[in-house]
Amino acid sequence: MSDPLRPRTADLAEALALLTRLPAPHIVTPRGARAAWAWPVAGGVVGLFAAIPATLGMSVGPAFAAGMALAVGTTITGGLHEDGLADTADGLWGGHDKARRLEIMRDSRIGSYGVLALILSIGLRWAALATLCVAGGAGAALVAAAMLSRAAMGALAAALQHARADGLSVATGRPDRPTAALGAGIAVVMTLILCGWAAILLVLVVAAVTWACGAIARSKIGGQTGDILGATQQMTELAVLATLAAMV
Repeated sequence: MSDPLRPRTADLAEALALLTRLPAPHIVTPRGARAAWAWPVAGGVVGLFAAIPATLGMSVGPAFAAGMALAVGTTITGGLHEDGLADTADGLWGGHDKARRLEIMRDSRIGSYGVLALILSIGLRWAALATLCVAGGAGAALVAAAMLSRAAMGALAAALQHARADGLSVATGRPDRPTAALGAGIAVVMTLILCGWAAILLVLVVAAVTWACGAIARSKIGGQTGDILGATQQMTELAVLATLAAMV
């Protein structure tokens, strides 16, 4: 008798293998975009690991705790989403047409736009997290931000066509809307549990930022790439942390 939970377990392992550097079981038959519902769950795992230094590091101070939380999270993901943000900033604002923008985004070298984007992303998330560390809500905020931002990736991947014919996003595939909706639903429920009714505002903020990222990507390159999804993750994570910090 086949195990009905086996595909779901495989999806989670595939999401962890795709979005993190954590050890995951080998997937014999990858399900690609059908595993996108598990992206927020993988994000939650990253958030849980990051929450540990955010809590324990307070013995040194909030700035240290926030910095260590970001360091742990980035180490677990291998800087995957930060890389996407830098490439997106360089490409979308460094090229004059779609072809040139996509060419720049594929270039492994980083430019001034990418450097500035990384400095701002890390610095602003650090500041917001430090505020939350003082208030005592950093752990829940990290998990909620990690899950909602990965749900945003799935939603944008489902909504926009591929901007190029190859790349990580193409290899993974586009999730269908029910798959993206399942992932979003999991993220929203967990955010409600962690943040209470503030989750309503957080979902609205994430939806607005995701829409803005999609509109810019559609205007600049006609669709999404893996870098666009990574940049969206960074922007929505920052939006969640900043919103929660503003509510303290």
